[in-house]
Amino acid sequence: MSSEVSDTLGCVVVTGASTGIGAASARELARRGFHVLAGVRRDRDADALRAPGVEPVILDITQPDHIAELAARVGSQTGALRALVNNAGISVNAPVEALPLDEWRRLFEVNLFGHVAVTQALLPALLRHSGRVVNISSVGGKIAMATYGPYASTKFALEAVSDALRRELTPLGVRLVVVEPGGISTEMADRGIATTSRLAETMSPEQRDRYGPLVQAVTAQTTAFTTSGKSADDAAQVIAKAVTARKPRTRYTIGRDAAVLTRLSRVLPDRMLDRIFVAGLRPYYPKTTTA
Repeated sequence: MSSEVSDTLGCVVVTGASTGIGAASARELARRGFHVLAGVRRDRDADALRAPGVEPVILDITQPDHIAELAARVGSQTGALRALVNNAGISVNAPVEALPLDEWRRLFEVNLFGHVAVTQALLPALLRHSGRVVNISSVGGKIAMATYGPYASTKFALEAVSDALRRELTPLGVRLVVVEPGGISTEMADRGIATTSRLAETMSPEQRDRYGPLVQAVTAQTTAFTTSGKSADDAAQVIAKAVTARKPRTRYTIGRDAAVLTRLSRVLPDRMLDRIFVAGLRPYYPKTTTA
């Protein structure tokens, strides 16, 4: 693939572009005139995504050699790197007690440390051209409901890194924007539900007694919220705005649920929020149990 992209608005890197929000964002940004380097993990995902303006690159953000190859590809082009969209991520719902530490570490490697590594590698190019970093967080970066502790902790951490980076980079001409989706109907949501079910089967009998009905309720609620949630294309419109707005906000939410929950987290006491979440979850419990 030629490194000549000067006939476009410049280059945007989107990680986690195999499916869902990442793939939709890559296509939308290409439609708006950017040359998109779209990170995917498999050749078949690259074949499915490849299109005018979309150049798939094999990228596992936990692999240093992949990140080095991406940085070299960015350095070889003639067009400016306008934005990095840190979108790659995995979702797991499990009680804090029941999730093995190796799974905690894997979550942080993908949802936090991988983003830091990619950002560090591409910041020199972004600084040269007053580019932009867009971090895809979550409503879970503002509020952690039952069984969301592992996933939300990675997003809380990403929010903290984003705040620090914004304050470090703004004086240097690089803007940082956080996007906080709520329930989005994507393959990632489906994979997260499947992973939750798999991990639930590994709980000890005592843990299943303690948390089994809760996990079932959360899974049912998550399924309902994602099925009725915004589409990946809807999310891509917000992300494209975060990339292109002349004066972007520091944060954008996606979906009414995300907007409402982030506001409630700022104004309601903890105990009241706890009661609201218990009440919202109660209809999803197995019929033979109560919250």
